[in-house]
Amino acid sequence: MGESTIVKTLLGLPVFQSEWVLYLLLGLSVLSIGVIIERVIFYRRHKVDADALRHDLIKALEAGDFAAAADVLKKHDALETNSVLAGLQAYQRGPDSVEDLVSGALGREKARYEKRLGLLATLASNAPYIGLFGTVLGIIRSFKDLSVNMSEASSSVMSGISEALLATAIGLLVAIPAVIANNVFKGWVKTSVAECEMLARIVLSDLKARD
Repeated sequence: MGESTIVKTLLGLPVFQSEWVLYLLLGLSVLSIGVIIERVIFYRRHKVDADALRHDLIKALEAGDFAAAADVLKKHDALETNSVLAGLQAYQRGPDSVEDLVSGALGREKARYEKRLGLLATLASNAPYIGLFGTVLGIIRSFKDLSVNMSEASSSVMSGISEALLATAIGLLVAIPAVIANNVFKGWVKTSVAECEMLARIVLSDLKARD
């Protein structure tokens, strides 16, 4: 089999048609938007007023009422409250045990808050390459059409290249929102972790003062 025959055979394979890349990118775009919307709803639903929460927790601890302090945390289903509550419920064991329990619960809550962020990061880093792959396939097809029909070379090449560049544009369109959303969500998680550590320190300092 000659070299030209091999090339023609490869170009005839479905994988070397650029259309499927566009459909893949559109599908990834829908997936990315779905993840972004789901995460926004999740974070808003589990958002707490950290200042008010801190005030109520300090008030209960100053009164020596650990049950009331636990009730303050139980009112919310959030990273901050769930992590600190896991330690506060075992306050009789001492500060060291409470700190260990808070640390363990915090890891679990972080995993819940960072769910699907890895997918966004993957889309953000790989979507441009998928678009570039579609562009390369489109350009290959353009030159193939050019070799077959030289009389309509200009229009054939221009049309093919414009279609090819569309893949790159869609790839960037998928990647840019994913990058922005992933960075914003990571920031939200980081803020929640910081607030959790502050609440945990309030509980620990109170327990250490009682020893």
